[in-house]
Amino acid sequence: MSRATTVKRLLDEHGQTYAEEAGIRLKDTPMPLYQLLTLCVLFSVRIKADIAVAAARELFDAGMRTPRGMADATWQDRVDALGRAHYRRYDESTATALGEGAQLVLDRYHGDLRRLRDEAGGDAGRLRELLREFPRIGPVGADIFSREAQGVWPELRPAFDKRAQGAADELGLPHSPDKLAALVGDDDLPRLAAALVRVELTA
Repeated sequence: MSRATTVKRLLDEHGQTYAEEAGIRLKDTPMPLYQLLTLCVLFSVRIKADIAVAAARELFDAGMRTPRGMADATWQDRVDALGRAHYRRYDESTATALGEGAQLVLDRYHGDLRRLRDEAGGDAGRLRELLREFPRIGPVGADIFSREAQGVWPELRPAFDKRAQGAADELGLPHSPDKLAALVGDDDLPRLAAALVRVELTA
């Protein structure tokens, strides 16, 4: 199978980003960027991807779509939303992390993560460092944010983490981020990264 055929099949069968699955219409505006950060917090523990996505949907449906909405919700509101998604074992600590993280977005970035981007000054490494200042966001969370946001923040490109690179190698695709990025247009970079991760998770 040619690389082009492999990539087309990946995008066709697995090319939904996790943001899309969570109902986030990602663009360079405050609300969807914050929603992506929330999703990354949810993914940053050992929990199934579909449960993390469901938890994000429950939080958003309960009105916690913005840092103000998240901060104004009670801790119990957050725990209850996570519980409805069967986000077990980590629900209480995650509810705390989400509340503290929302307050940090409000206090430091005035509710707008584009200010975090400005503070990073176009440096992807610095941007990842700033992301890791949020509770619960570590290297994995920063990887997920970078993978998903590279469609709207070009300085993050190409973002293919070790999981995506490993899947690419198994499929006979180049595993270096630059070579993977050359296989698709910029708009499809998040979809290809997500597809590779989805394949790796089901292997």
